[in-house]
Amino acid sequence: MTEKNITTKIQVFAYTELSQEDKKLVDMAREATGASYAPYSNYHVGAALVLDNGEYFIGANQENAAFAGICGERSAIYAAGARYPGVPVRKLAITASQDGQIVAEPVAPCGTCRQAILEFEKNAPHPIEILLAGRDTVYRLESIASTLPLCFKEF
Repeated sequence: MTEKNITTKIQVFAYTELSQEDKKLVDMAREATGASYAPYSNYHVGAALVLDNGEYFIGANQENAAFAGICGERSAIYAAGARYPGVPVRKLAITASQDGQIVAEPVAPCGTCRQAILEFEKNAPHPIEILLAGRDTVYRLESIASTLPLCFKEF
């Protein structure tokens, strides 16, 4: 038997240490939590992304009684893909709020979102940088694949 260790490199920033572009994305994601429809979970997820062509998109989770809603990350990335097919996503920021307040700790996408974002990344000429934002702390990941180390890479 052999053993492997899987590690993920995460850069940890205070919000105040972010570049202007990163602050813009985090701020857009925070604002997008207000567009969330989350009467069942009261967990409002907002996402913002920028494409290689400089266009920005936001998304917010949308729930329903059948639990067949969509997460904020996928609503943003699918909207971008529908509007600009084939234009790579450069960077994606994700955050959440509860009771009108941004959650304290950075939030990570669910497994379904990780795989969906990975689909866009594998078709791009570069990784998609991910910003996971809490109230004061932001995690930066070089690639969505780092959140899903045993992901489906080829089909």
